[in-house]
Amino acid sequence: MRGTAAPTLDVIMAVPPTPRRRRSPLGVGARLLLFVVVAVVAGLVAAGMALPLVGGAGVAARATVDGFESLPTQLETPPLPQRTVIRAADGSPLATIYYQNRVEVPLSKVALVMREAIVAIEDSRFLDHRGIDLRGTLRAVATNSGAGGVQQGGSTLTMQYVKNVLLNNAKTDEEVRDARARSPLRKIREIRYALALEKRYTKAEILERYLNISYFGAGAYGIEAASRRYFSKSASQLTLPEAATLAGLVQQPVSYDPTRNPSLSTVRRDVVLKRMAELGYITAKQRAAAVKVPMAKLLKPSKVRNGCTTSFAPFFCDYVLQVVRNDPAFGATDAEREALLKRGGLTIRTTINPTKQRIADKTVNDYIPATDKSRAATAISMVEPETGNILAMAQNRTWGTSGRGATTYNYNVDRAYGGTIGMQAGSTFKIFTLAAALEKGISPYERFEAPQYKVFKDFKNCTTGVPFGDIGVNNSTGSGTFDMRKGTAYSVNTFFYALEEKAGLCRQAEIAEEMGVRKATGDALDRVPSFPLGSLEVSPLSLAGAYAGFANHGVFCKPTAITAV
Repeated sequence: MRGTAAPTLDVIMAVPPTPRRRRSPLGVGARLLLFVVVAVVAGLVAAGMALPLVGGAGVAARATVDGFESLPTQLETPPLPQRTVIRAADGSPLATIYYQNRVEVPLSKVALVMREAIVAIEDSRFLDHRGIDLRGTLRAVATNSGAGGVQQGGSTLTMQYVKNVLLNNAKTDEEVRDARARSPLRKIREIRYALALEKRYTKAEILERYLNISYFGAGAYGIEAASRRYFSKSASQLTLPEAATLAGLVQQPVSYDPTRNPSLSTVRRDVVLKRMAELGYITAKQRAAAVKVPMAKLLKPSKVRNGCTTSFAPFFCDYVLQVVRNDPAFGATDAEREALLKRGGLTIRTTINPTKQRIADKTVNDYIPATDKSRAATAISMVEPETGNILAMAQNRTWGTSGRGATTYNYNVDRAYGGTIGMQAGSTFKIFTLAAALEKGISPYERFEAPQYKVFKDFKNCTTGVPFGDIGVNNSTGSGTFDMRKGTAYSVNTFFYALEEKAGLCRQAEIAEEMGVRKATGDALDRVPSFPLGSLEVSPLSLAGAYAGFANHGVFCKPTAITAV
């Protein structure tokens, strides 16, 4: 059974506004005096200093009131930073990206006992005051003086919420210092905003916002992330000792972190339980049972990794991030796009197929392990022809910056997306020469003389028309007379130079570019006679995308990593 003295926090789950108390009939002078007293006491509790009252109480009061009235009342409350989750095609998690590890939840998804615990220890008169609490502040001063340290704070939950918002809104070091400054001015500003917020939001809304913005230590922002971090469960499932542990963290998140200081955290938890019993939220029997639970038994910590490092497909994961960073659709500037990634709370659904990814990883590492003495590199990009979806992206390297076989360069992609300057494509480029010849009407059965060595004299620059001069070409796979089928089967160099000479030097490069292939640096492909031999540095992903276009009967679908955001 619950005690009977406590306010009913289950009531504030409802969305309708909490009934407002009638304004006190105090006169203007009395209200001003009350404000000065509150500001002085609040300064004492928060910073150990009082407002300067030297020079006459009347002058000080007037100056304080004038300054108070000049402060703005509308506090900007932009969306809270939330973590972005990247998912594979089957919905499994690929990575989590965040500036603050936070999962925002409505108040209805927070266990009632958690709401009671936080109110009990941080602001027991939360349902009674309108933003500032003179009685609670005086009680905190008395309690802290008797304890020889800070046991209870003088700020209301609303004032604490204000401070957290100001910290989140801070964009410069100076603004951060101002938000944290132990000064009467900061306290006055918090009071001003708190009074305005109590008129703007219901108690339920303020408590919900407070629980979602507060820092609970160990990198967990907000009650949901904290519950998952320490207990591997949702905030809606918290038990009494778990809730008391989390409520105790807000005052000193680092010192009371149960994963670092379990003994100190236990002491703080028991302080919260004692306060809850005093206020009637729990019975003496419930308190006695809760304090007996060892912290080691209570904790079931889990940690959310930040970034692609621990992803099962780290190089593809990084490519997804680079796509967002390079796309103006996600923000006008680099800074805006980065902020959206780390603060926007996005769910990014991708094309990666976990089964095919595992096969690709195994293939590259079985043939040439990451630590192979040759240091040779190999990469695989797997693209679905009908959609352009990237199903797998692997390379024989581990994600990292140190040790043999470690790199953060993605060999599969262009330099702008975290790749290198590319690799020579070799004879895979001969397909574009074939396409240009067929497009021009050259019969696939036409035969060309292809000796072991031949000098070609008729190539001209596509732009200027200037001849390239004599070009000698060798074969490494055979010689003779070949049509397209056999010339391709044996990859005969002199055959393809002859075919290129007749089809024209320029169109083969245009076809490659139309199918998404450019230099990995982003530059256009060179129109040079050595084009069919793949002398240009390109990325495996762009070449895989082009080949997928041929497999799709000539319909090119641009390689795609993201299906939805």
